[in-house]
Amino acid sequence: MSSQLLNGKTIARRINEQTRQALAELDFVPGLGVILVGNDPASQLYVGLKEKACRRLGIEFIRRDLPADATQAEVLTALRGLNEGTAIHGIIVQLPLPPHLATDEIIAAIDPRKDADGFHPANAERDDVPPVLPQAVLELLRETEQDLTDQTAVVLANSEIFFNQLERTLKTADINSVLTAPHDLTAIKEADILIVALGNPSLIRGEHIKDGAIVIDIGTTRVDNRTVGDVDSASVQDIAGWLTPVPGGVGPVTVALLLQNVVRLAKKNQPH
Repeated sequence: MSSQLLNGKTIARRINEQTRQALAELDFVPGLGVILVGNDPASQLYVGLKEKACRRLGIEFIRRDLPADATQAEVLTALRGLNEGTAIHGIIVQLPLPPHLATDEIIAAIDPRKDADGFHPANAERDDVPPVLPQAVLELLRETEQDLTDQTAVVLANSEIFFNQLERTLKTADINSVLTAPHDLTAIKEADILIVALGNPSLIRGEHIKDGAIVIDIGTTRVDNRTVGDVDSASVQDIAGWLTPVPGGVGPVTVALLLQNVVRLAKKNQPH
């Protein structure tokens, strides 16, 4: 029996409708500022999707492109400009950054009041504007309509910051999370929920996963002009109970939640 696909576009439409209603209550236009360093194809794709989504909803979009060899100081200068911009209510730095840059320092330099992704350390406990990627994962899990209480989620990810945020988000649904090393695929065989965010195309195959597992594929890599995930969907689709497609799964939900956060931040921090 084939997996049920978790259609992120359907969830995104629902979230976008809520955002439109919130926008209608504002007497100004919120703005999203994005910093993109380098020319990583997946990052270029996602920034383009965010820009299109902003245009559709009527949110101002300001993009700062920097070369792949930009220095730490140059990135921080561009970020300072967005921090100080009165038309900007939400800011994101598109990840991953080139390896010579100190990602944690750059994220920490975002004005916490404009932290649309929810990555800033000062916002770790913030509930009113949740971190978008972990929240997107939770929205997709809820779409299965399964009882998630005490389910075990195994996470393959390169970012401990992301895992910590995800763990905290999943705890709100009483899901237990375990971070495993990317090379230890035997650890995922008993996972009720598998969440993969490595950027390693088709790493996860059918023999790695538990029958009926919920598989959330966050990985995105451009291969031969196609966007592919970390999960080999052809070998997994007859074993997993639910599977997010790539593209069309996590991505649309993440973008929709990001824009929802921009509007929330604009409303929260508007002058009175």
